[in-house]
Order: sequence, then structure tokens, then C-alpha cells
Amino acid sequence: MPRMIFVNLPVTDLDRSKAFYEAVGAVNNPAFTDETAACMVVEEGAIHVMLLTHEKWAQFTSKTIPDAHDSAQVLLCLSMDSRDEVDAQVAKASAAGGKPDPTPTQDFGFMYGRSFEDPDGHIWEIMWMDPAAASGEAPAEVAA
Repeated sequence: MPRMIFVNLPVTDLDRSKAFYEAVGAVNNPAFTDETAACMVVEEGAIHVMLLTHEKWAQFTSKTIPDAHDSAQVLLCLSMDSRDEVDAQVAKASAAGGKPDPTPTQDFGFMYGRSFEDPDGHIWEIMWMDPAAASGEAPAEVAA
């Protein structure tokens, strides 16, 4: 069985967060969704985002939830199939109430990345890498 990742994120407004993640292409899995949590499927069988109310989050850890608008502990990164898809994903996030480009755009020619913040301040980096460069078939030249 291939491994899956479940990214758990604390959220202040579960309905708002579900709507945001649906707007950027995730699909809600109602089997793992209730009034305290929502399972948002980013890639079937591989990538899931668990949106947890603060009360639900506290069932898993006693650590303080930092305000992700003011601090960051992780940067989540998701690949796309093209530069255009990177731009389109950031545009969807912005239209849904996310903050576009909270981190610098990266353009190295063979690799291109942008980012967005969700309504709770969690940063998602969206990137594309030339398949030849990713496989090591072509030399990765950094653009000036």
C-alpha cells in the first residue's frame, strides 16, 4: 500500500476553512468530517488535509497553537504539472480569501514556485519543476 500523508491544521472557523479548501480544489470526505474536523482530499489516496477546530486539536497535543498569521513552523509545499497551474492555484486561493505570495516567488527557469496563506495563516508553497531536471536527465541551470 502506498503511503499517504495527513496534514493536520488547526482552524478557527471550520466552515470557512472547508469552503476555502474546496475553492482551491480539495474535496471533502464526509466519512471523516463532523462538526469538529473535516478531511479534505487534495490527491485521492495520497494527500489529505485534516482541518481541526482548536478544541479538536487539543485532543492530540497540549502544545499551544501559534497564530500562523504571526509565526510559522512549517511551509507546506505542493507540486503542480506546469507554471500555469502554479499561477492558477495561487489565483484560486486569492479569490477564495487567501493571501497570495506571502513568501517570495521563486523562478529558477527549471523550477518555479509561488505561495498562498489560507484564512488561518498556514502557508502553502505551490511549485513546478521541469520533469527532466527533476529526474536528473537534464542539468539544472539556475536562471540569473
